[in-house]
Amino acid sequence: MKLLSINAGSSSLKFRLYDMPEEKLIIKGTFERIGDTGSFYTTRMNNEKVTVEAPINDHKDAVEILSKVLVENGCVKSLDEIEAVGHRVVHGGNKYSKSVVINDKVLHEIERISELAPLHNPAALKGIYAFKNSIPNAKMIACFDTAFHQTMDEATYLYAIPYEWYIKYDVRKYGFHGLSHKFITEKMTEVLNKKPNLIICHIGNGGSITAVKEGKCVDTSMGFTPNAGIMMGTRSGDIDYSILNYVMKKEERNLEWMENRLNKYSGLEGIAGMSDLRDIDQAFEAKEGKVILAIDMYTNRIVDYIARYYVKLGGVVDSIVFTAGGGENDSIIRAEVLKKLSALGIELDEEKNNNTMTRKGVEGIITKDTSKIPVYVLATDEELMIARDTFELC
Repeated sequence: MKLLSINAGSSSLKFRLYDMPEEKLIIKGTFERIGDTGSFYTTRMNNEKVTVEAPINDHKDAVEILSKVLVENGCVKSLDEIEAVGHRVVHGGNKYSKSVVINDKVLHEIERISELAPLHNPAALKGIYAFKNSIPNAKMIACFDTAFHQTMDEATYLYAIPYEWYIKYDVRKYGFHGLSHKFITEKMTEVLNKKPNLIICHIGNGGSITAVKEGKCVDTSMGFTPNAGIMMGTRSGDIDYSILNYVMKKEERNLEWMENRLNKYSGLEGIAGMSDLRDIDQAFEAKEGKVILAIDMYTNRIVDYIARYYVKLGGVVDSIVFTAGGGENDSIIRAEVLKKLSALGIELDEEKNNNTMTRKGVEGIITKDTSKIPVYVLATDEELMIARDTFELC
């Protein structure tokens, strides 16, 4: 069967068309700058990339263009061939621990909890409604980025704040990047032929660390929002909340200004003045002072969470896994992290580390055979995870 895997942003829409269960990728692409000037879309099919500038006023326009692209390129003879559409929905609140078929109740719930993810859930809804209108006979599936983390226990996901805030306002740790952490967990289950104990490091511009016990999430670094946890590209990660009020008074600014600074101008950007790990690595090798400091801080935060989760898993860790753009391709960050974990008996193989990059098609173990914990580098695939969940529900 043919199905679409969709990731809709506020001004973008990423898509992949799969033939399942073979998991054959037929075509993929992205619509960008939706609702803005200079909008365009890019498609990739049979190793050929095509970019087209076109007016795209809203997500409905994007879906209409996509429908024509799929037929004109022979991907489908008609849209009726597409039996299902899986949608990435960032926030599922505390209602959803797995992907679900979308009905009116689910739509209402996604809308109700949009205040928990104001930049993402409304965008997902736009995508869902656009596809419901364009392909009305296809089954619509919601794949929640928070779902994988719903196996955390209450003592882990609650904050030490008035309990009534949780009851009244759903204030708790949710965790994100769940589709990626689930994909890696399933991949390692196949590799190890068991339900594994893992520490997964999803390292990109955003980053999260997750502890997995016997195939299920028991803790994760991101919290009520994606700004919690480790230091990231432009996000601060964990900080003392009193800083907010202190700096706002000094700067005579409001909370909106502060949230903007913590989400877009902090992290690596705040310390080093840059957030792209490729730029960071070049500056690190050139021994730029602030970049060396930034990487030291960055890797410290990652190490802190790995050490915490090592203890949480009782010292029984089948593997540490690096994934996502930085985790898969940044040998410098991986090396700096693993050097700081030598107390756990981890022994880095520098040659393997330097040669292992998923953008070159190389995955695998980057530690020595004598290392007490093997460290893997694996490519994640959130879109394929959406496709698998969607197929299972059809």
